[in-house]
Order: sequence, then structure tokens, then C-alpha cells
Amino acid sequence: MDKVIRTITSDGAIMAAAIDASDIVFTAQQVHKLSPSATAALGRLLCGASLMGISLKQDKATINLRVMGDGPIGTLLAVSDSKGNVRGYVGNSDCPTEYYNNGKINVSAAVGKDGTLNVIRDYGAGDPYIGQVPLVSGEIAEDITSYYATSEQIPTACALGVLIDKDDKKVLLAGGLLIQLLPGADESTIERLEKNLEKLEPMTTMLAKGMNILDICKTALEGFEVEVLDETPVNYVCTCSRSKIEGYLAGLSDDDIRYCANDLGYAEVNCQFCNKNYKFTKEDLENIIKNKNEKN
Repeated sequence: MDKVIRTITSDGAIMAAAIDASDIVFTAQQVHKLSPSATAALGRLLCGASLMGISLKQDKATINLRVMGDGPIGTLLAVSDSKGNVRGYVGNSDCPTEYYNNGKINVSAAVGKDGTLNVIRDYGAGDPYIGQVPLVSGEIAEDITSYYATSEQIPTACALGVLIDKDDKKVLLAGGLLIQLLPGADESTIERLEKNLEKLEPMTTMLAKGMNILDICKTALEGFEVEVLDETPVNYVCTCSRSKIEGYLAGLSDDDIRYCANDLGYAEVNCQFCNKNYKFTKEDLENIIKNKNEKN
């Protein structure tokens, strides 16, 4: 079972959160039939969204990460709730895959370096907070780090990784680490943390060694006393439903709905997050028009 953990140093100077999202990314790969590069890119973004989502305090709050680069993958989107449950999609699920000389997937080549990372925090009441930064590398983790430094002025280190089997192309491991300095951090704290991060192994390497997410946080915070704030199971969760789709259809004009009913004889809507299809018959569409007009 995938989990996300939040920890803090006992002096209140550093917060670290980590996620093992191997099942989540495997699910996304199967749902969207993703190529290796699309799996790695979306997997990293899903991990990042979950780590950012668990910091939201309101129960109904969500965070939306949208990456729009100039690479062949197109738009990437990941959405997390305040419990760290995530969903997402990519514009081009069959994006070609390039590799670095060390055999790792070149996510930047898929995403592109010219574009933006948009972050939308919706607290469920009032206008959402919207932040946008230019892409730094298209590797996702560096772009999230840049977002925090630029938009929120929070010194942050982010590591994200997805390990894919070279033979059957399926996800083996996926996870992420997000470390942030809090106002109580002094120069000695920063120096010690920087030394730890310099020798920190890649996320998937640590997971492959059998380290759990608490082990990973303690390794990143070596030399500090670490306290666990919470540890929560997380999943790939789509929130679509037939009633929600009916609401979207009701937002169309009567003429558009009648076109589907009379000219096509039905309407079919596919959820971009879970690929579930919802079909509405002519009678269903006529009832949507009737119910909409009765409410008005």
C-alpha cells in the first residue's frame, strides 16, 4: 500500500515529507496506457502533487499541478486532495522515449524546457490561489523547487523518481521527497542539511534498497532529531460520477444538448482521469433539458 509521511525536526527548523507511490504510478500507467517517458513524467508529477497536497489544511481543499512545455508529451496534469490522494493525465500518452547515457529516461526531452508550471490551490471557498513559474528543466522536481523559491519564497529541495522495468516497461518503484526550511532554520542548520542532500541517493535507489519513507526522511535529516507528524495511506482516486457528468451536460445550451439527442441519438463522455465512459441516451438527454428548465 502506498503511503505518505510528514516529519519535522524537533527544533522546528526543517519539515520533510516522503511518499512511496509505486502502486499509484503503476495504476496511472495502466489506466492511460502510458509509454515509459509518459509514465515517468506523469509519475513524478503525481508524487509531487501528493506531497504538496498533504500540506493543505482544509478537508475539501485540492491542489492542481499543470505542466505545459514544448515537448512531445503535451500537457501534464496532476490533482491531489488534502489527504494526498491523486489523479492525473497526459496530453500524449504514447510520447516517444529518449534515454540518457546512464540508461535513465530523459523526462526533460518529453516535457520540454520552454513552458510553465501552474499551481492552483483551491481551498473550497472563495477564489483559488494561482501561481505560475517558467519551467527550469522539465524534469519536474527542479520545476517544483523553483516554484516554491519563486512564488512562495520557501527554500525547498525536491526529489522525484520512477523506476521502470527495461524489459516489460512496467513500473517497479516510484516515490518522492520534499524538504523545506522553516523560519527557525539558522546557518548551521542549512549547512548540515546541504551536506546531507549532497550525498543523498536517488529516490528509487533508496526504495530499491528496501528503505521505507521514514528511513528516507531520517537519512535526509541525518544529525537532526526527527519527529513524525503523520503517516497516511494514499491512492490513485478519480472523483468522477454520472451525476457530475450530468451536471456538466446541463451546463450546455439546450440546442447543443438537443443536437446530441436528435442528430446523434446519444452523448458519450470519457473521463480524462480514469478513462471511464458515461453514455447518455436520447431520453436521458431530454430529461436533462427538462430538469434544467424546471430549476430555472
